Amino acid sequence: MRALVLKLGATVLTVAATVLSSLYVTAHPKNPGAPLQPSVLASGQGSTVSALGGTVTVGPSVQPGQGQPVTSTFAS
Repeated sequence: MRALVLKLGATVLTVAATVLSSLYVTAHPKNPGAPLQPSVLASGQGSTVSALGGTVTVGPSVQPGQGQPVTSTFAS
C-alpha cells in the first residue's frame, strides 16, 4: 500500500510539473527581435576592446605546441 502511494505521488508530481512548465512556456512567447547569438567583437588573432573604463583583450585561448601528436588516424 505504501509503495502504491509513493508511486501515485511521484506520478502526480511529474504530471503537475509538466503541465505547469508547459503553461509557463506558452505564457512567455519568444521575442522575435532578440539575437540568437552574441555579436562577434572582432576576428583575427586578438583584439582589444575598451569597456567601462577598463580594457578587455579577446583572443584565441588554445595555442599550438611543438610536440609530436599523441594520437593518429588509421583507415584500412
